[in-house]
Amino acid sequence: MFAKLQQAFWKALTPDLVADEPAPNVSTLASAVVAALGGASNLKSEQRVALTRIRVELNDTSRVDPNALRLAGVPGLMTLAGGVVHLVGVND
Repeated sequence: MFAKLQQAFWKALTPDLVADEPAPNVSTLASAVVAALGGASNLKSEQRVALTRIRVELNDTSRVDPNALRLAGVPGLMTLAGGVVHLVGVND
């Protein structure tokens, strides 16, 4: 019950960022960004967490090319533990 209440709360605060149901496993990232992240086979999941930030879970973070990401229009990259990276400054 708490999870439903929490989701309703966040949905009220950010109606365009919290999906009602899980999105299909289709990438909304530009092809150049996907290639810089190591290709489609390296992507586990992606989720927009703010207007200019996308959380991406990867199979192998060593395949990420930061220079190619900058050339693809992603000004910032934050690497976290567990194969998670945040693409910072992304404007769609």
